[in-house]
Amino acid sequence: MSQEKKNTVVGLLSRALHRIRATPPRIIASPATQPRRAAVAIVIRVVPSSAAPPIPSDEPLPTLGQFFDLDWVKDPAARTELLFLRRDGSPSDVVPGHINTPKTSLAGDTGTRGKNKAEEHLAFPGGRMEEGDEGGLYTAMRQTWEEIGLDLAERDFTCIGQLDDREITTSLGKRLLMILSPFVFLQLTPHALSTDPADGTTIHWMPLETLISAVLPEQVGQKNSRGRWSTVTADAASRLTPRHAAILKILVRVLIGSMQFPAIVLDLPDPEVHPSNVGSPELLPSSASYHALTQDVLEKGIPSDKVAPGQRKKPSKRDQLKLWGLSLGMTLDLMANMVPEPSHTQQAAGQPLPSLQLPFHPVGGEGMRIDAVAPSLASVFPRFSYPDVNFWIWVFGKRYREVVRGWEASIREGGSNDRRLNWAGTVLNNFYAAVRKALIVVIVLRAIGVLCGLVFAGWWLLA
Repeated sequence: MSQEKKNTVVGLLSRALHRIRATPPRIIASPATQPRRAAVAIVIRVVPSSAAPPIPSDEPLPTLGQFFDLDWVKDPAARTELLFLRRDGSPSDVVPGHINTPKTSLAGDTGTRGKNKAEEHLAFPGGRMEEGDEGGLYTAMRQTWEEIGLDLAERDFTCIGQLDDREITTSLGKRLLMILSPFVFLQLTPHALSTDPADGTTIHWMPLETLISAVLPEQVGQKNSRGRWSTVTADAASRLTPRHAAILKILVRVLIGSMQFPAIVLDLPDPEVHPSNVGSPELLPSSASYHALTQDVLEKGIPSDKVAPGQRKKPSKRDQLKLWGLSLGMTLDLMANMVPEPSHTQQAAGQPLPSLQLPFHPVGGEGMRIDAVAPSLASVFPRFSYPDVNFWIWVFGKRYREVVRGWEASIREGGSNDRRLNWAGTVLNNFYAAVRKALIVVIVLRAIGVLCGLVFAGWWLLA
């Protein structure tokens, strides 16, 4: 594979998918006390250029290697996209079985302050494993069909493989909720497929180039859409206190403030208009390509990528979403496979490991290469709004820093024990332990300060 191909978005995707297919995932067995599991589907497609010639629908399906050698896939004007969902409404209004569990751990996507649409839950299709499911792969495919009507069992799709399992816990990692298994799917055909999303669910196909440019900017060059990093503010009180304890929430909010999670800002494309909404599949363009069916397409027949630059509406906050939490972590896991493997020379010389370029570091982890060993973990470690909370996390974070350094050393030595040990779970458990200790110290010091203030005020009044 040529270097030129490697430096394109399609080339980076090819490297990632081949690596995922060749690498066994780290499987976490469910403990007897909590057998609950869940699975999600990470669905990828390549949209042919509007200038591509019609592609017959009866062509034999390519293998993974043959797919990336197809002309319409290698076309520089082709667009690679990743499927996300936005679930609107309260938890009772959305699809049963999805993973947006209230008070999900610090890695979760709940508990944002206010009703900001840009910080709503952006997720992959999926949900909990039910009785009768044959495994995580079956769960991911079933949930995708139930949520958006996309049948991943059709010949158009192939399952590339599975990313590492991850533990989903309650706030501060005190109790395991479930084990989550992400599965990666690739659409092998260029033809538009109908979908039927459930009520309250909106489908968004996001350009993979935008996501890659945020973590590997030198690989995609100067393009029209650049990924921008931002933060999402989450209410710590909503995660650490009972749901209906209003007074306790206020007290915790005053004592420890809020949490900030890193996020990638995504310019929101128009919601996908499905063939079932605009007519039969025969009414789609003859090339059956995946053009976004925007108002310009429907009214004027103009492909969205041909709209004059002066006519494009500048994105507002309402036209943007933020990818963060669990969804960002799994996306970073996917893109981490696009990074070149460290050479033997780099490993022997102790040179920095190649990694995604993340503009943030976890609290207490300054100087560590957690972006090289597990970039998805860096996305779930919050930074608190009060500096003293972050300071105490650093004070108590010695153990989790040692685990990260041990993980990095394992990778440098060839990763012989990398797949055998649950490094990610160990890091998270030690980080959560540091956070719990830090919060206890902060609350005690705040209480002592208030008590001293009251004593001094009483002494001054009585003196």
